[in-house]
Amino acid sequence: MDLTYTEEEEAFRARLRQWLAASLPELPPRPDPLDWPARRAYDTAWQRMLYDAGYAGLHWPEAAGGRGATPTQHLIYLEETEKAGAPYVGANFVGLLHAGPTIAAEGTPEQRARWLPPVLRGEEIWCQGFSEPDAGSDLAALRTRAVRDGDDYVVTGSKIWTSHAEVADWCELLVRTEPISEAVPKHRGITWLALPMDAPGVTVRPLRTLAGSTEFAEVFLDEVRVPAANRVGAENDGWRVTMVTLSFERGTAFVGEVVACRRTLAELAAVAKETGRWDDGAVRRQLGWLNAEFTALWRLTQWNVSESERTGGVPGTGGSVFKLRYSHARQELYDTAARVLGPDSLDLDRDWTLDKLSSLSYTIAAGTSQIQRNIVAERILGLPKGR
Repeated sequence: MDLTYTEEEEAFRARLRQWLAASLPELPPRPDPLDWPARRAYDTAWQRMLYDAGYAGLHWPEAAGGRGATPTQHLIYLEETEKAGAPYVGANFVGLLHAGPTIAAEGTPEQRARWLPPVLRGEEIWCQGFSEPDAGSDLAALRTRAVRDGDDYVVTGSKIWTSHAEVADWCELLVRTEPISEAVPKHRGITWLALPMDAPGVTVRPLRTLAGSTEFAEVFLDEVRVPAANRVGAENDGWRVTMVTLSFERGTAFVGEVVACRRTLAELAAVAKETGRWDDGAVRRQLGWLNAEFTALWRLTQWNVSESERTGGVPGTGGSVFKLRYSHARQELYDTAARVLGPDSLDLDRDWTLDKLSSLSYTIAAGTSQIQRNIVAERILGLPKGR
């Protein structure tokens, strides 16, 4: 394992920096965070710029329309775009980082030809239909049913915390195609479908979070017909396909945010020095500890990427270690920001205040910390499964 960058990788970094420096000034002003149609237009326009420059789907295989870059080059891309202040993937998040890589890995040639190019060009947006109101953090307990009827599945149920559903064209949807019984454990009998969001019977109701954002929604499905050709993987094999999706989510989807947290930490230290809070030894120790924590997380990311390259490109269970530790470090960062800012931390017009409220969700999103601990215990440490 070698965590240093090669000359070729550093040359890639230099070309990317040059393109970012020339391209970012051409972007229009960022839209209102609550105006999702405007945010979709902004995010897809940025995606189109990346596509035209050859940076769309950087880590996707060339057969799937991507650039076939190595995971390390993808890591460099995430690091440099975040440092340059480039837009995050935004509404393209699920398509680029979850559904797209999953279809590239598990889809048929026809499915890859239909769905992947529009994602790369920024023409179609995907959302994620995994969580359900009665399933809690136990994804395998989902109840949304899909019954085969000729060439279609008829889907009935509901989803919650569905990211970007309000502006999505497609949904990566998990459904139950076999009821839970003694003969069928709950992890079996699940199927992965691509749901067209404009299909009759689909209703989307936006949700407002504690931080005031509206990127989540409830999705209600009333006898929605989904062509069987939209099934990715075999019927009842959706849990295995989902594990591919989640390995991408936990393995690389939060990498750019670590770079953002390191930048926030540096800004926080500067504010502490300006306001005199730096003289408090406890504050200095906490800032130093966070610096060590985010440095370690970055090294862990490099290790995970190195392992991913060695094992063929799909992130492994090391992503769960990263997700578990990053979720808590992010919350501790904004707890420290509140100590530095004092009463100003209650000002809802400050980005850091909203970021603190938003950070509370990170120990739940993409699999709770309890779920990540189980994965680490069972698949890395080899401990027996709990009852």
